[in-house]
Amino acid sequence: MTSLKKIPTVPDPRINEEKTVQQTEDLKLQMAKLQNMLYAEKKHSILVILQGMDTSGKDSTIRKVFSAINPQGCSVRSFKAPSEEEQLHDYLWRVHPYVPARGMITIFNRSHYEDILFPSVHKTIPAKAIKKRYEQINDFERYLRENGVVILKYYLHISKEEQKARILARTTDPEKKWKYDPADVRDEKHWGSYRRVYEKIISTCSPEIPWEVIPADHKWYRNYLIANSIVEKMQSLHLKYPS
Repeated sequence: MTSLKKIPTVPDPRINEEKTVQQTEDLKLQMAKLQNMLYAEKKHSILVILQGMDTSGKDSTIRKVFSAINPQGCSVRSFKAPSEEEQLHDYLWRVHPYVPARGMITIFNRSHYEDILFPSVHKTIPAKAIKKRYEQINDFERYLRENGVVILKYYLHISKEEQKARILARTTDPEKKWKYDPADVRDEKHWGSYRRVYEKIISTCSPEIPWEVIPADHKWYRNYLIANSIVEKMQSLHLKYPS
């Protein structure tokens, strides 16, 4: 079982911030070129899944890491609490329509993993049903992968102290107050429960499509790690323009 407690949320102090920020900018330009080939070739699609505790930086990651790519070839989908209509269907019904078409990149801000996370912490469905969802999500992701969808899963790993600081900023910073949700404070008491469920998700969901745990207390380092991971994966696809 993955132990998030043993994984740092901050970079090695020897890593130079200024140099890393510049490397991130270079990676974003590479990503833009690779996206163009992905779109032209239309053999693969890329699904980026972002998960993490409240305030872990999912919105910020989307803004910063994907700022150089062509909006025509990218979409973002956020998954909140399921609507009344969505609750009348199987839990993956609301997810599948937003899986990217070949040539496209889609970013999930939260995802189908919320349908394991929330029910596990708040005991809204039986444990047996939750256990079954692990198997179903593994099958779902394997099916997508076998049909040309490249799935990249990132857990944004922040410390409890950093989360408290970010929640406080939402109550005092005029540009962030709109993000404040009292539920963020209420959920603080469930920190340990959420983390334990994430550890199980990271350890058991689709081992052949592994999670990357991204230290996320420092945004510049988080952005670099994710940009670098995406570029490396796109390069491994050996993308090329049609002749």
